[in-house]
Amino acid sequence: MSDVGSLPAFDFEVQTLIVGAGAAGLTAALAAHEAGQQVLVIEADAVPSGSTALSAGLIPAAGTRFQQAAGIDDTPALFAADIQRKAKLENDPALVAAMAQNAAPVVEWLSESHGLPFSLVTDFDYPGHARRRMHGLPSRSGRELIDRLRQAAENAGIDIVCNRRATAVHAQANRVTGLTVQAPDGVETIACQRLILACNGFGGNREMVARYMPKIENAVWFGHDGNRGEAVEWAEALGLETRSLGAFQGHGNVAHPHGILITWAVIMEGGIQVNTNGQRFWNEAQGYSEAARAVLAQPGGVAWAVFDARIAAIARQFEDFKQAEASGAVRMAEDVAALAEATGLPQANLCATLSEIPQGQTDRYGRRFGETRLTPPYAAVKVTGALFHTQGGIAVDPPTARARLSAGGLMENLHATGGAACGVSGTGDSGYLSGNGLLSAVTLGWIAGSRSG
Repeated sequence: MSDVGSLPAFDFEVQTLIVGAGAAGLTAALAAHEAGQQVLVIEADAVPSGSTALSAGLIPAAGTRFQQAAGIDDTPALFAADIQRKAKLENDPALVAAMAQNAAPVVEWLSESHGLPFSLVTDFDYPGHARRRMHGLPSRSGRELIDRLRQAAENAGIDIVCNRRATAVHAQANRVTGLTVQAPDGVETIACQRLILACNGFGGNREMVARYMPKIENAVWFGHDGNRGEAVEWAEALGLETRSLGAFQGHGNVAHPHGILITWAVIMEGGIQVNTNGQRFWNEAQGYSEAARAVLAQPGGVAWAVFDARIAAIARQFEDFKQAEASGAVRMAEDVAALAEATGLPQANLCATLSEIPQGQTDRYGRRFGETRLTPPYAAVKVTGALFHTQGGIAVDPPTARARLSAGGLMENLHATGGAACGVSGTGDSGYLSGNGLLSAVTLGWIAGSRSG
């Protein structure tokens, strides 16, 4: 709920109050602390986690020193063009430009000022990116990213209070005055000079998912259950503008029934997806977000990702893939016959499918394959489609990340970032460019946190 009035008295007051201790909230906290603000972060979970911890933890950025060291020539303008191309020009150009321009400074600031050991992913390409610009931590896991951000915040002396879920936003005119928070032992009220909403989206709210994105309502929910949509509800009560509530990031490569993310590198390096008939069914190189619906449309709502030992070796840089191997989700086979036996796929169809891959050419689905053919030993993982997180939300002013009012103008002291804010993934799922979620989280978090008032 939200309250357009204000409480007569609050329990205590802080300068900058942040709701959510994911990548967005912790980046905002570090920036606000650096700007001289007194900062309090409240988190609904027992420990900071959120959607960040479920991701691969990769942040796309253009023009970084990491790219320069690898001999990669990239610019924010090229990055922005890639974002807009994937989303078919459905994004606010100013918001795209702000994210593309700020991504590199944020990654380098987190590395140099806060010790996060970023490195560039240099051994495979992500769909839609004209350059290799994905930056991640050694384990290539979101769990490591959130843990290191939390440690940086604690090192800076920033207060993070967990087991606190915001239940109401209080405001007068166009200013937020504070929050009501549910704590384990009762209700607390906190006044603030400014509020940053860094809580995530509404993927964990099945009613909202059915209302705004019915095409994915039956997908496995792979995001964080705390994503209940409060930011959207507060926005409506406060008269804030929301945009692109039908936009989301899906993923069509989640091991089934294990529930482990299988990196899209297995596809981009030459792997394929086949249905239970052993046949391909789409252009896998389009992207992993739209893959969710493509896979769910197949018999039983499942598919098999088929690749080889060479590709598996590349995938092992990701902690999730190593977990998938340890759990038995990855089946290895010395030849096609063994692969068919391991997967239960029709051998004749599987053999025909593999032999029909046009190396160095474009197939009937429009996918251009490289020159390297899949060779034994083979690998396969049974996968399904999943909803990862929503991409629509509160519309913000790009230079400040302040929330826009539906009637025009800005909320004076309310900022939105991460899943609470509208991102740059267009209006559906196919507009999601790899890394858009964390791109929005860290850039808008940095922008919002850096404002001193």
